[in-house]
Amino acid sequence: MKLRLAYIGLVLAATVLGACSDPKAVIDQNNEIVNNNWSYGNKLKYSVKVDNADIPYNLCFNLRVTADYKYSNIFVLMHEAGPGMQPSTVRYEFALANAAGEWYGAGSGNIYSYQVPFKKGYKFPAKGTYVFEIEQNMRDNPLREVSDVGLRVEKAQ
Repeated sequence: MKLRLAYIGLVLAATVLGACSDPKAVIDQNNEIVNNNWSYGNKLKYSVKVDNADIPYNLCFNLRVTADYKYSNIFVLMHEAGPGMQPSTVRYEFALANAAGEWYGAGSGNIYSYQVPFKKGYKFPAKGTYVFEIEQNMRDNPLREVSDVGLRVEKAQ
């Protein structure tokens, strides 16, 4: 039994350390949504420091919902501001389930996780710090059964 617990601990430690040392990730942050109710006023803000504007990046929307989330999609507004660009807002729709109601995300218990690219091979206009704000844009306010929302920016390969 002790050997099995030690093995499980070793696997968990390796998983955590591997996740923390992803050399491609510039940022991979998530924010918990209090009581799983994401309101319009709760814009989630992320700062991204870009050291090299000559290389392409992939930008991903991170999302976790419970199995009780009642839609097969989600609409969000992605606000972006930074050096060398006019502030912009783009509305995205992300599919979360197929027509039969089967979730696309990775499931663990009652939670489904998504990491959906919304810009692939994107080149930032200049070096510097960019600010992204993510805002839910569904009809429901608050939008229920949303557990976490986040942003991942990684160097494209």
